[in-house]
Amino acid sequence: MSTRSDVHPRVARRPALPRVPVAPIAEACDVFHIDPAKVARLREALIGQASVDALAETFRALGDPTRVRVLDALSHGELCVCDLAALLGSSQSATSHQLRLLRTLRLVRTRRAGRMVFYALDDRHIVTLFRQGLRHVVESEARPGRRTA
Repeated sequence: MSTRSDVHPRVARRPALPRVPVAPIAEACDVFHIDPAKVARLREALIGQASVDALAETFRALGDPTRVRVLDALSHGELCVCDLAALLGSSQSATSHQLRLLRTLRLVRTRRAGRMVFYALDDRHIVTLFRQGLRHVVESEARPGRRTA
């Protein structure tokens, strides 16, 4: 064991990383100036709080990988819970739970045929939203020099 007081026996020192100069990012103005006419005009054009909350809830639902997989499957056509669970490799209970949440948010709808219940995307807007989001992801992945987490 070392007798030096500045060295801990269990902690290895990492080599220092080279400093890389980073160009400043313009995230804020250099001067503070408000255009009252523009702010007033835009304040009237912004969506209301109820719509903001509903839209945020929709995007929150899309933030779960399992629900994205459900929407992906349903974008190809309606499915019953049994088929959807088999396709996703999850239990019927877990799949039903996700479908219930998506139905509450009006992202999916049901159709009963005898004792069977079929699920489908609620309307074309959901398909469009899903496909545009997917297009954004694919284009971002293909972009050279993209940053990853």
